[in-house]
Amino acid sequence: MFARKTPEAEKKQSRLDWHSLSAEDIARQLATPIESGLDSREAAKRLEMYGPNQIAALPRPTFLQLLLAQFNNFIVLLLIAAASISGLLGEWIEAVAILAIVVLNATLGVIQDRRAEEALAALKKLAAPEAQVLRDGSRRAIPGPEIVPGDIVFIEAGNFVPADLRLVEAVNLRLEEAALTGESVPVQKDANIRLEANVPLGDRKNTAFMGTLVNSGRGRGIVVSTGMHTQIGLIAEMLQNVKEETTPLQKRLDGLGKVLGGAALAVCALVFAIGWMRGHPPLEMFMLAVGLAIAAVPEGLPAVVTISLALGMREMVKRHALIRRLSSVETLGSTTVICSDKTGTLTQNKMTVTRMWADGKFLDVGGSDHTLKGDFLAQDQPVQLTDFQAILTALWVGALNNDAHLEVSGESNSEGMSYRMVGDPTEGALLVAAAKAGALPRPLNQAYPRVAEIPFDSTRKNMVTVHHILHPHPEDISPFDEQKLYSGYVIAVKGAPDMVLNLCSRYQCHDDSSAPLDDARRRRILEANETMTRGALRVLGLAYRVERELPDVSDIRNIEKDLVFVGLAGMIDPPRPEAAPALAQAGKAGIRTIMITGDFPNTARAIAESIGLLRAGRQVLTGKDIDALSDAELEESVKNTDVFARVSPENKLRIVNALRANHEVVAMTGDGVNDAPSIKAADIGVAMGITGTDVAKESADMVLTDDNYASIVSAVEQGRIIYDNIRKFVFYLLSSNVAEIMIIFLAMLAGLPSPLTVIQLLWLNLITDGAPALALAMEKGDPDIMRRQPRPPREPVINANMRLGILIQTFTQTGAVLTAFALGLLWHLRAGDVIPVGANPLAFLLRYDWRGLDVQSAETMAFMTLSLCELFRAYTVRSERISLFKLGVFSNRYMQVAVGLSFTLLLLVVSVPFLQPVFNTHLPSARELAVVLGLSLVPALAEELTKLYLRQRDRRIKTT
Repeated sequence: MFARKTPEAEKKQSRLDWHSLSAEDIARQLATPIESGLDSREAAKRLEMYGPNQIAALPRPTFLQLLLAQFNNFIVLLLIAAASISGLLGEWIEAVAILAIVVLNATLGVIQDRRAEEALAALKKLAAPEAQVLRDGSRRAIPGPEIVPGDIVFIEAGNFVPADLRLVEAVNLRLEEAALTGESVPVQKDANIRLEANVPLGDRKNTAFMGTLVNSGRGRGIVVSTGMHTQIGLIAEMLQNVKEETTPLQKRLDGLGKVLGGAALAVCALVFAIGWMRGHPPLEMFMLAVGLAIAAVPEGLPAVVTISLALGMREMVKRHALIRRLSSVETLGSTTVICSDKTGTLTQNKMTVTRMWADGKFLDVGGSDHTLKGDFLAQDQPVQLTDFQAILTALWVGALNNDAHLEVSGESNSEGMSYRMVGDPTEGALLVAAAKAGALPRPLNQAYPRVAEIPFDSTRKNMVTVHHILHPHPEDISPFDEQKLYSGYVIAVKGAPDMVLNLCSRYQCHDDSSAPLDDARRRRILEANETMTRGALRVLGLAYRVERELPDVSDIRNIEKDLVFVGLAGMIDPPRPEAAPALAQAGKAGIRTIMITGDFPNTARAIAESIGLLRAGRQVLTGKDIDALSDAELEESVKNTDVFARVSPENKLRIVNALRANHEVVAMTGDGVNDAPSIKAADIGVAMGITGTDVAKESADMVLTDDNYASIVSAVEQGRIIYDNIRKFVFYLLSSNVAEIMIIFLAMLAGLPSPLTVIQLLWLNLITDGAPALALAMEKGDPDIMRRQPRPPREPVINANMRLGILIQTFTQTGAVLTAFALGLLWHLRAGDVIPVGANPLAFLLRYDWRGLDVQSAETMAFMTLSLCELFRAYTVRSERISLFKLGVFSNRYMQVAVGLSFTLLLLVVSVPFLQPVFNTHLPSARELAVVLGLSLVPALAEELTKLYLRQRDRRIKTT
């Protein structure tokens, strides 16, 4: 075991401005000989001081902890209390039934919520398993965890960087940092520069970060931070410190449970007190109070909500959204803000040449970004490249001076063939553009094989390749050969436009000739470059020279002179085609989208404007701007900022927290390690399944299996449908429960026996109501669901409209059931000739002493009336406003199965001999059945009239 880090070690590693120091200063501070590295004894001491180079992990929750968490719910605790009391009173059937529901709910919750905290494990995987270091004057491989601050580490193409390094040598070194910074292309590193202390993470060109991948080149650096002090370690620490918030639905249901529990206890106490004062035995009153408590608590609600969310998860998979957490399904529906990463989320994460310039002419490059088919356009009209010979030559230069590869499927001369790019994205973009012009890589390289090269470096800012000109047929004339040579060599150059331009003495014309490059022409080229960069394009300059003999590449000065400037290629990571329509749909749904990216402000602004994300009057802020704001100022700024650019992971987390402080329900999308803390802190975190890192996926609540922004909006729609369906069955169950309370309470006040037994109440709440409630979870949603504004985050589940509906249903169901019960009692008394001749039946009914009498027929009528009320109402509550007849009575096939099943079970309860004594029922007569059927239709008709009133009220509000 390694010792804990000492305070001195903590302090030394905590500094984050190593990039502002020279390599020599760092070596001096860390007491590291750059030429020989640390000796083994010193390395062992530092390992003891700093600890292993690995990410610390928090202990994962055990199965028992997950199981106990399922009982942290007020309704569930009420059910356990009711089951305990029933068991103590000897009512074992009721106790077992209630506990079965509790266990079912807990089991489902554990199964669905069983997600391991894999974010930190994924972070640990990003650390290199072993590394090449300089120890005791020799290069050796050691395990990654044994790296210590001050070690000299060697990195090369294909390596993961094993710790945070201040580079001391970088030879054509490019690192893929998209997962950490959001930068969409590999970053060129320069070991010789010193930077300001407050430079953003993505601009630290002299630093290599743990977990990033070496794309090309090689390098050497001093380890300045290890383990939890690396940039990835800091992200891991933020992940550990982010507390998981309960979702809006969890908060609302828990609040609902407390209200129901308080109301039930109050009613129970009132009933018990009134009965006792009237002289009823205390034990009888206590049992009646328990019955009321059972009636008040919707026993099936936790299980139905859990099953409904699980069914919603299955539907989400069909919409390319994998839900990792059950309760997150509902949270999507209440989303008010989507914070979206740019690279790979709103854009394709594929550099694409979109514009070219040569000899005073701009051409746009069209076509699909997934195939090699595309037109070249002048003022939106397709043109023939034979009329723009300089553009064609520029494409050939870009394709030859290129180390990327296209793996093409299909015939080499067919249109629309698909491909896979291997190599640097910038070079790949040039290959694709050339292929769209007909210059496919394989035949081009066969005609112009490379014979020599000078790699790119950060000083010259260009790359040079030399190619042998081969012509198998005389008519195959080279675009580079002004003298129409059939053999020779071409020098192809690409790089920073200003640097390439300085190497040129002539420029290519569209008529396949060249002309001297004077100052006026140079200004025009630089102006064209400025125009393209203002459009957020990454621009490369292209040039060439033809030689009869093979040039000596060791003489760079002779190679890089007297070139012919052919043109400029502008490229960008383009928006996804589906991003703009999805953003527009989100806007109609009242959902605001904010871009948060590590890319440059101009690029972010251009992409945001092109897809309609950046609205008029809204601003773009950078990470530096955010750092200068207090939390209160940031909370105000996020209200009118649509784009945040060049941000750090800490900035992203602050943005999410600022939005949540403004009472927004935030969905945070992303795919990189840098997104993980903010993904976890958001109300719902969304990771990309294809391009996303393991860290982002394991931190997220939802993973998109197709990386499609449109799938987020589709998931939001499904989330709204699920929440609407949850509201429907909450209304369905609660209106029945409140009616049950009033039925028993009013019957007791009137001196009548209880119309419903405890076991009948459990049957109603779990079986009769349960199946239709699940069928309600399968509703497809109202047609206008994505034209509504998001629900207010603090809106309770039971809003004003639902309260009105519960009031009306309580009145109609209570009236229907008590009427059926009263008729059953009267028929019972008349059958026994108990009612005196001429007496008022109702008055006699209320004065009669019912204690000790069996009123099975009346209880059966009350039980069947309430059961059928619920089955008929199940059809009418399928929409809060749309008429049943407009929806279609039989449009939800699951409802037919649920109602049919519940009705069949009801018939069994009242007709099967061994079940009749358990439920105290009998087979009703034709007269009783006719009354039951007539009365049970009243609540459904009342529900349809309520919806008619709400529709008319909404129309009046809209017109005024």
